[in-house]
Amino acid sequence: MIEPLEEMLFVGSCFAENIGRRMEEEHFSVVVNPFGVMYNPVSILHTMQRQENIPRVVFITLGTNHVYRLRETGEIVDNCQKRPQKLFIEEELTVGQCTEALAQTVDALCRRRPDVWVVVTVSPIRYAKYGYHGSQLSKATLQLAAHELCNRYGNVCYFPAYEIVLDELRDYRFYQPDMLHPSQQAVDYIWERFADVFLSPMAKQFVKDWQPIKAALNHRPFHPDSDDYQRFLAQTKDKEKAFLARYIYNV
Repeated sequence: MIEPLEEMLFVGSCFAENIGRRMEEEHFSVVVNPFGVMYNPVSILHTMQRQENIPRVVFITLGTNHVYRLRETGEIVDNCQKRPQKLFIEEELTVGQCTEALAQTVDALCRRRPDVWVVVTVSPIRYAKYGYHGSQLSKATLQLAAHELCNRYGNVCYFPAYEIVLDELRDYRFYQPDMLHPSQQAVDYIWERFADVFLSPMAKQFVKDWQPIKAALNHRPFHPDSDDYQRFLAQTKDKEKAFLARYIYNV
């Protein structure tokens, strides 16, 4: 279970950033995609190999099984860096290749942090450039790889973000205008489901107690330079310090 002020690492697609930033808003200690957005299992492996600090909780969001190899070297690149497309070969990783890259990722994490706990999910963002059928095949490949990974490791679990969006949030209001990316309402709903499953009772109370302070800090006054608002802001920051001190002591 995730505890108050828990350090967490979020790596993967844009969806990892959405959930990671939400956890950050709730005052958890979060690092999100330290080397940029990573969509496929091999690029996620590269990030974990480069990341220095490994927290107890690592959240991985898989976006696609499509990768790009540099023709010159054969290596899978994490970012094409706007270089000409002719320099790369696009490939689709098999279930076995995805599973192997993810297994290497977990092994690398465990060597450096034996008590690490990994949450794997598949991004609900569809890729129209593959065609909807191609996008479904890509997601299915990732789902099968994630399933195999969870069967191999006792410290890995799966969170069904992709399934929640497709099976529960079917209305158009849960999508942005492009009809591909989840709306903020959908992200909030998924975060609530995530929090319900993974936050400890103390962490849930922590989030609840933080809400009025967060709302006060986010308040945008008409006269921010006024003495009244400055007193209000100072009092709110004092409440924030006392709040954090209380939970740091308890944890």
